[in-house]
Amino acid sequence: MSDAFNFSASAIAELAHADAARALAEDVGAGDLTAGLVDPSRRAQARVLAREAAVICGAPWVEAALRQVEPGAKIQWLVAEGERCTPDQVVLQVEGSARGLLTAERTMLNFLQFLSAVATKTATYVDIVRGTRARIVDTRKTIPGLRLAQKYAVKTGGGSNHRIGLYDAVLIKENHIAAAGGIAPVMQAAQRLASQAGFIELEVETLAQLEEGLAAGAKMILLDNMGLADMREAVRITAGRAVLEISGGVTLEGLRALAETGVDRISVGTLTKDVKATDFSMRLKEL
Repeated sequence: MSDAFNFSASAIAELAHADAARALAEDVGAGDLTAGLVDPSRRAQARVLAREAAVICGAPWVEAALRQVEPGAKIQWLVAEGERCTPDQVVLQVEGSARGLLTAERTMLNFLQFLSAVATKTATYVDIVRGTRARIVDTRKTIPGLRLAQKYAVKTGGGSNHRIGLYDAVLIKENHIAAAGGIAPVMQAAQRLASQAGFIELEVETLAQLEEGLAAGAKMILLDNMGLADMREAVRITAGRAVLEISGGVTLEGLRALAETGVDRISVGTLTKDVKATDFSMRLKEL
């Protein structure tokens, strides 16, 4: 994992503020015409309910969206970030102007349902591999503009982060090997970037390539679409000389068997790519 993923509370708050500002600009534009029908002096209380079981994630984004519309809002989380909720449980209660709560509602819920879905899905994968040495890792298959938010959600669900993008680590794939003239020359070139990269990882498709990569000094190797028998043999061949990661063809049904091969990491694009939003709703009442 790259050092760039050491999210501090201040960094998360800054990220959430920027994401919320973009989302509000997209949704509210020059002003909320419908909320403008409500008397600006009216105050209200809103409760957010979970309609299904989930891992709660996205509190900084929810709060950033609400504060930008309604700075004086009172916010009370009844289920904390990273904790699990049950169907029909109230997870959040807020109080402020009725207009402000109505304007912020959709942006708040969009972040909460989307990031909770990522965290919940990640937690499902993490639970399956529990007791093995394998860690669940995300990928770059993220929604454009929301990569860091999604990677934060993966961590909230108990997973680990891969590289942020193309700039903070080296991941050598089939086309890089072909373009550079083979594993040995591309590894030699990569090692000159060691001081700039959080890590250098080599993707291999066969056991012969694995052997070649180890001989070239690879310390982190991605096994791409290998069968279980080859994965177990890769673990035996490597014998701790490199971190081994699995990618490709990862399903919930086959996940435990993959983890039991003895690999260190399993990267799963579906954590951030194929996300079904968690169902939340907000109910408002006048004070």
